[in-house]
Amino acid sequence: MLNTVVIIPAFNEEKSMGKVISDIPKEYVSEVIVVDNNSTDKTREVAESAGATVLFEPQKGYGAACLKGIAYLENKKVEIVAFLDGDYSDYPEEIIPMLQLISEENYDFVLGSRRMGVREKGALPFQSQVGSIIAGFLINLFWGYKFTDLGPFRVIRYNKLIDMKMEDTWFGWTVEMQIKAAIHKLKTKEIPVSYRKRIGKSKVTGTVKGTVMASIIILSTIFKYALRRN
Repeated sequence: MLNTVVIIPAFNEEKSMGKVISDIPKEYVSEVIVVDNNSTDKTREVAESAGATVLFEPQKGYGAACLKGIAYLENKKVEIVAFLDGDYSDYPEEIIPMLQLISEENYDFVLGSRRMGVREKGALPFQSQVGSIIAGFLINLFWGYKFTDLGPFRVIRYNKLIDMKMEDTWFGWTVEMQIKAAIHKLKTKEIPVSYRKRIGKSKVTGTVKGTVMASIIILSTIFKYALRRN
């Protein structure tokens, strides 16, 4: 199995973080990196107690936290990077088939699709599903790659991730990665992943403001790269 690390961006996830880390199959993962995105609770302490490497990123933003984790990997012998949320909505053990697709079938990027998988009732809000459908339609329209979801659970080859030169520091992070996977013509695959109600309230879909902000950022990211095509 290729050397794999997991990056978990986290903001105020003290109630769920221990569960997430404990469910990651350690025989497949060499290091778990939690990026504390300026939490005001005990996220850091819980993550450290569970055996994770904890980094601190004061700049608020999902993408900012992910970029911090990637920067930490420089000069390390990493072959695969997995991204996973810290709210325990994903099933960390489902990373195994995702990793196997890369190590055994030579895929570059594997995305866990919540819309294709089994979901606990109410786990994936209607607005998130609609957003994923619209984003997927536009990515297919502009770049010819089909995605059903913008899910956070994803696995990618480290060298391909570095080639992408990821930039977004906020909610456009996931869609930027999928757009760049298409631009770089990566060998990609979506597989179904299970999804349950998160522990605690969502910072995005849990409020009208968060939903609107995320939608604007996602759409603006898509059109920004679409305009750069020519």
